[in-house]
Amino acid sequence: MSNVKNIDWGKLGFNYIKTDLRYVSIWKDGSWDDGKLVEDNNITISEGSTAIHYGQQCFEGLKAYRTAEGKIQLFRPDENAKRMNNSCKRLLMPELPIEKFVEACVQVVKANEAYVPPYGTGATLYLRPYVIGIGDNLGVKPAPEFLFGVFCSPVGPYFKGGLAPVNFMISDYDRAAPYGTGAAKVGGNYAASLLAHEIAVKRGFADCIYLDPLTHSKIEEVGAANFFGITKDNKFVTPKSDSILPSITKYSLMHVAKEYLGLEVEERDVLIDNLDEFKEAGACGTAAVITPIGGIEYKEELHVFHSETVVGPITRKLYDTLCGIQIGEVKAPEGWIVEVK
Repeated sequence: MSNVKNIDWGKLGFNYIKTDLRYVSIWKDGSWDDGKLVEDNNITISEGSTAIHYGQQCFEGLKAYRTAEGKIQLFRPDENAKRMNNSCKRLLMPELPIEKFVEACVQVVKANEAYVPPYGTGATLYLRPYVIGIGDNLGVKPAPEFLFGVFCSPVGPYFKGGLAPVNFMISDYDRAAPYGTGAAKVGGNYAASLLAHEIAVKRGFADCIYLDPLTHSKIEEVGAANFFGITKDNKFVTPKSDSILPSITKYSLMHVAKEYLGLEVEERDVLIDNLDEFKEAGACGTAAVITPIGGIEYKEELHVFHSETVVGPITRKLYDTLCGIQIGEVKAPEGWIVEVK
């Protein structure tokens, strides 16, 4: 712990901070090279790179946590590797061996161990793996070369004032097209969401909620996160759709809800006209784990769940349990934790 950087961990936000080393590997002539750690945080690529012109790129997000004993651990990095490979397949990019992905993440954490925030600060080390199409290219076709990179940055707790409910509005915009790239973690999905997010914030909401692009009758995603609700008979319910990004946090919460809290779990359609079935609701993802939803504005009326100011008891238990697993205070299911040694 003596080599930990002298950073005011309590003041960190979710912002980029340059760390010492990052990992880079190149795919060319049908295979990935061995990869290496580099100091330079700038990438020089061809002006014809498909990542620039045709959006041939994808990314991931995961965190490293420091435990009370000072150990450093990653949370389910193999699941991020699998999801990245699904994104690569969708965009005709070469897949990565899961072991290569996980080892790259471990290397980056070890090389930047001084930036892993101390236990108890609420801060974590965020990792951003990505794959981009590079090389000289002009036509609409897969790139001749690809770059896989992983960098990291220490980030603060998502909730500065503690876990608290926020309100959302329903967006008229679609996040993704039916049978499009909604289930892949690609940059275009996020670029398309910027305007809808800005509109929601200007209206005083935390973000917007996207309905299914085909019928606009079912909840799909909450900003860049997945939705869940707790029914009045204590079921954990989350939407099912081919255009939702399969959230690793969501599937982890589904396991926690069933195995740790004893709740029934359902992945199914969530009709926007049936908000009354839920007594609590939340959004879930890597950055915040859970963002409690106080209310949703729909048809110019605010539907409030448990409270606009108080976190629901089941949402709180879900949050505390999953965070406890991530920082080593709650026993994790087999295979969920990779210790960085």
